[in-house]
Amino acid sequence: MTRATVFITHSPSALANYYGPRALAALEAVATVRCNPSEDAWTAETLAAAAQGCDIIVSDRRAEGGAELLARLPKLMAFCRCAVDIRNIDVAAASAHGILVTQASAGFMAAVSEWIVGVMLDSSRHISAAAAQYHAGASPAPRMGRELRGATLGIVGYGQIGRYLADLALAFGMRVLVADPHAAVRHAALRQTSMGELLAEADYVVCLASATPQTENLMNAAAFAAMKPTAFFINASRGDLVDEAALRRALDAGQIAGCALDVGRAPDQMPSPELARHPRVIATPHIGGLTPEAIEHQAMETVRQVAEIVRGHVPQGAVNAPHASRLRAWKRRPQQPTLA
Repeated sequence: MTRATVFITHSPSALANYYGPRALAALEAVATVRCNPSEDAWTAETLAAAAQGCDIIVSDRRAEGGAELLARLPKLMAFCRCAVDIRNIDVAAASAHGILVTQASAGFMAAVSEWIVGVMLDSSRHISAAAAQYHAGASPAPRMGRELRGATLGIVGYGQIGRYLADLALAFGMRVLVADPHAAVRHAALRQTSMGELLAEADYVVCLASATPQTENLMNAAAFAAMKPTAFFINASRGDLVDEAALRRALDAGQIAGCALDVGRAPDQMPSPELARHPRVIATPHIGGLTPEAIEHQAMETVRQVAEIVRGHVPQGAVNAPHASRLRAWKRRPQQPTLA
């Protein structure tokens, strides 16, 4: 039987952190795997050269599946994204070439929600600021903190992470508000409200909305001005949702107490260095979902998708199955006999 060849775009460090050895071994059991040997950023030209002759690409977020790349890969039958977010793939161009596009399901609800709770505690109790002073050889002065119990959490975007986070917040004794025009909140302990009311009442505003053209700069100057001066802003979604210049002005002016960022508009969706350096900011390098359990959920899902694809089947997570003509051609190909 002809064995499919898979190219995995993750750099060596990303392969270790975002895919893992168990998933890689499982992928090698169902296909011939070629790995990316370089830490360099991809261009359409370099990725096309590296993936030439491959049947399937398993993609991390740095690999752009644009029209130029897809036109250079006549043998490619599937582009599998190892995440929910498929904005790095031109699905229309893939469909035009008969290339199947797949995405993984969310497996990071606990990891990201726990990161959010961690930065709420940190910002409320000045933990990392005190630790940094001790590390620098200074003796920090004790600072008054605040409890999460009794505080109000405002969740902007009530998806899978928002639902998980709401339950954690309730366990801490928090009051939880939700703003999402596309979701119906049926949890009796939560209150669904408008964005304006949420911003005015919340002690912690957590941005979990999806990044779309409609949510670009959702958190702008007007939104920060509507927040309480004692409130913290937390972004665990995408940098596209935040007007970073407006956020910087709000921090400088004391319009808000501070913020925590795991994402931003810097390359690879990292927090922007100018904001990350700000004394009122807690920034981390996009680690909200970086736990073994979270990354293995999505990596193993791509393995299952590849296993289905090489059998000629449309896997769970396919987003353009009616246009997957190359997969159908693969299924109809003559089988080569296995030599004894």
